[in-house]
Amino acid sequence: MNFGWIAAYWPLLVAGAVQTVLLLVISVVFGFILAVGLARAQVSGPRWLAWPAKIFCTFLRGTPLLIQLWLFYYGVGSLMPMIPGLRGSFLWPVLREGFFFAAVSFTLNYAAYEAEVLRGALLSVPKGELEAGRAFGMSPGKLFRRIWLPRAIRIALPTIAGEVVLQLKATPLAFTVTVMDLYAVAYKVRQDTLLVYEPLIVVTVFYVLVTMLIVRAFRVVEAQVPIRR
Repeated sequence: MNFGWIAAYWPLLVAGAVQTVLLLVISVVFGFILAVGLARAQVSGPRWLAWPAKIFCTFLRGTPLLIQLWLFYYGVGSLMPMIPGLRGSFLWPVLREGFFFAAVSFTLNYAAYEAEVLRGALLSVPKGELEAGRAFGMSPGKLFRRIWLPRAIRIALPTIAGEVVLQLKATPLAFTVTVMDLYAVAYKVRQDTLLVYEPLIVVTVFYVLVTMLIVRAFRVVEAQVPIRR
């Protein structure tokens, strides 16, 4: 085994790791926010909101993430330069990068899966707790924010932790749209040095360590907010 190349490539490795973690954080944070709206629309929203939310989740959960990513990057990305004034705007340096399309694709995909998790958790909240909130005169919005959603999140915490880990393992797909994440750096090292296993071992160790941190963080949260049925 030869790991001497790390001395020359460590700046790229660090930059790639930052890109990977940034993709994970962006997609999980914004995806979860979107998932809350999608889940609520399906559980308690009017039909004109519930059906589009259900179709959105079904479509994104039923198609491979790689295809979604390519449709955004090669499809939408090829049309964006045709929008008048966009190329000259301050947004263009961001919108032209593969990172933007990867972040959007990962966010929407994560939201679709997380919405189904939250939908099931919302339906699992005991109705007595909701009735108690209504008895105190809470509005539907306040009831959702104060009782329904927090209780559902507590129920779904173990599943959410698993979804975050799965999202982490999906980030190497960003390499296919020119994002220089950690896997892309490993691919470059392999091309430059003809080493195959060593770069992959480094990437594997990184993903295992990050997964351990995620699992540990969620266990701490679960210990602070025990689930009582």
